[in-house]
Amino acid sequence: MKNELEALARMSRTLGQNKDQILAAGGNTSFKDDKSIWVKGSGAELGYIDIDGFVECDRKMLEANLGKTYSQDQDQSFKRARLDLLSTMVDPDYPLQPSVETSIHVLLQAPFVAHTHPTLVNALTSSRNGKKIINELFSDKAVFVEYNYPGFELFSRVKEEIVKFRKVQGRDPRIIFLKNHGIVVGGNNPEDIYDIFNKIFDDLSPLVKDLPEISDTFCPASTINNILPAIRMMVSGSNAKILKFRKDSLIDHFSSDSNQFKKIHRPFCFDHVKHGGGRYLYIEKITDDPGFLSTCEKEIETFRKNTGSFPLLILIRDFGLIAVGDNCKNAETLMDLFSDQLKISYLSENFGGPEFLADKEIEKIQSRLAYGMTGQSKEPAANNPVLNRIAIVTGGAQGFGEGIARDLFSHQANLVIADLNEETSNKLVDELNQPTHPNRAIFVKTDVSDPESVQNLVSETVREFGGLDLMISNAGVLFAGGLDEMEPTVFDLVTRVNYTGYFLCAKFSSAIMKLQSEYNNYQFSDIIQINSKSGLKGSNKNFAYAGGKFGGIGLTQSFALELMPHRIKVNSVAPGNLFDGPLWSDPDKGLFVQYLSAGKVPGAKTIDDVKRFYEGQVPAGRGCTVEDVMKAVYYAIDQKYETGQAIPVTGGQIMLN
Repeated sequence: MKNELEALARMSRTLGQNKDQILAAGGNTSFKDDKSIWVKGSGAELGYIDIDGFVECDRKMLEANLGKTYSQDQDQSFKRARLDLLSTMVDPDYPLQPSVETSIHVLLQAPFVAHTHPTLVNALTSSRNGKKIINELFSDKAVFVEYNYPGFELFSRVKEEIVKFRKVQGRDPRIIFLKNHGIVVGGNNPEDIYDIFNKIFDDLSPLVKDLPEISDTFCPASTINNILPAIRMMVSGSNAKILKFRKDSLIDHFSSDSNQFKKIHRPFCFDHVKHGGGRYLYIEKITDDPGFLSTCEKEIETFRKNTGSFPLLILIRDFGLIAVGDNCKNAETLMDLFSDQLKISYLSENFGGPEFLADKEIEKIQSRLAYGMTGQSKEPAANNPVLNRIAIVTGGAQGFGEGIARDLFSHQANLVIADLNEETSNKLVDELNQPTHPNRAIFVKTDVSDPESVQNLVSETVREFGGLDLMISNAGVLFAGGLDEMEPTVFDLVTRVNYTGYFLCAKFSSAIMKLQSEYNNYQFSDIIQINSKSGLKGSNKNFAYAGGKFGGIGLTQSFALELMPHRIKVNSVAPGNLFDGPLWSDPDKGLFVQYLSAGKVPGAKTIDDVKRFYEGQVPAGRGCTVEDVMKAVYYAIDQKYETGQAIPVTGGQIMLN
C-alpha cells in the first residue's frame, strides 16, 4: 500500500507544480483499494504534498452515503453531507479533513483519480460552445456536467450523468468535464492519468486558432513608486496589506478600455470567488493625470461601500494589475489566479466566448465560505509588530545583519536582503523561502554608499511587495587604526558606508513611507539604524568607525524631528560587541586579529587574550547576541511614542547619563 500512496503523492506533485493544471492549492487526487480511499486533505497543496497529506476514509461507509438524500434546502444539505463525509474518516482525530469532493472520487471505480483545473480545459468549460464541443469530441469517453456548487450538489449531478453513461457504454467514463470547474479523470495508474490529459490537450489544440502571446511590458520605477504605496494604504484599513504587481501584454490587452475589461470582469469558477471575492475594480483614468490618486481613492471607497470590502484585484489602464493579500503568499496566489483568468477568457474566444458564473452562484459561494467549509475558526495571531510588514535589512547577508534578517523573517516579515555579497545572499534567500511560508524574502544587490544603488533597492522593494514599512540600516565596515596609520581613502570608505549610507537609506525609504502615511492614518513606519556602543563613547584607534557612528546618532535625532509628523519613527540601536560574528571572529580580517596587530590591547599575545580583555569590560560578562538586539528592535517598532533615541544594548558596558 505504501508504494501506491507514494505513487499518488508523486503524481499529485507533478500535477500540482504545473501552473497550467492547478493553482491556489486547488484540485484533488485520490487512490482507493477495496477497503479505503486516500484523498487529498482539504487545503493541502498538491504541488508539495507527501503521503501524510492524504486522509484515509472508509470506502464502504462512503459508498453507503452515495445513495442518501438530503433536505431540499441546499444550505442544510450542504452541512449534513459534510458531516456525513467527516464521519467516514478512519482516524477522526487526523489533523486534515477529506476534500469536499471525495464522493466523486468514490463514484468512479478507477483506483487513481485526479481533479484539476487546466487552463485550456477551463477555457472550454467556461465558454458558450463548450458543451457542444465536448459532446462532439469526447462523447464515447466523457460526460459533461453543468455547474453545481462543490460538494453534495455537484456530486448529485455527476452521479446522474455517470449513471446515464453506464447505461449506454456499459462502463465508467474516463473523463468528467465540469462546467466552470475543471476536469476529473480516472485511471489504473498515474501513467493512465497523464495519457488522458495529453490526449485531451492534443484533441483540443486544433480548435485553438488564437493563443495569447504574453510578454512583460515596461512600467517606470518612478510610476510604480508613486502609485503602489498609496493604493496599498487605500486598501489596508488598520492592517497593512501586501501587494503584488504585474504588467504584461495580456494585462495591457484587457485593461485598455472598459469594453475589454468586461470580458474578464466576473469570475469563472469557485476559486476565483474564494480568493478574489468575485468582484474586481477597473480604473480607467490614466496614471499621469494629476487627479489619478484622488480618483483611485474615491473608486476604492465606492467599491467598499457597494460590496462591503476592499477590492482584492485592481486593474488600471496603462499601468497594470494589482493583487491584494493579507500576506505575500495570498497576494501571489491571487495574482496567479487572475492572470490565469485572463488566459481563460482569451482562449474561450476560440470556443464561442466567455461564460461567467451566474450572480446567484457567486452569492452562494460567498455565503458558504462565510459559514466555513471546514467549520474551523482561526486563532487570533499573537502580538507581532512585524507580522506581514515589509522590511529592508542592509548588510543582511552575514553577521548582525544575517541574524536580524533571519529573526524578522521567522516573525513573518517580508524581507529584502540588501548586500554586495551575491552568493551568500542568494543562499540565505533560498534557505528562507519555503513554499508553505506566508512571507517571502528577496535579494537586491546594493552598495549603500551609492545613491543610485539605494534608490534601486527601494524601488525593487516597492515593485515586489507594494510598499515599505521598516528600513534597518545595518551595513557597515570597520577598519581600526590610529591617526598615523589611517589612510584618507580608508577613512573616506568607512564614512561613506557607515554615515552616508545611513543618510541614503533614510532619504529614499522615507519618501515611500511619507506617501503611505498620506493615505492611511493607521500607518506607522520605522527607520532603525544599527549603531554601536562606539557611537556612544569614543573608541581608541577606531576613530573612523566611532566618528561615523557618533554622526549617525546625530542623523537619527535630526531625521526623527523631521519625519515624526509623517508617523515615521527613527531610532538607533547601539549594540555591544558581537564576539561570535565575523566582524570580530573572522580569522583573517576580524577585529580580534586587527586589534592584536594594532597593539590595541596591552600585553595581549593571542586572539584569546584580546577576547578575554573585551569580555572583561562587560558587566554582563559576555558579548552581545542577535537576540539581545532584536528585543530592542521590536520595542522600537512596537511603541508609537518614542523617536530619536539611541537604545544601548551593551550588557551595562555603556550606561546613559
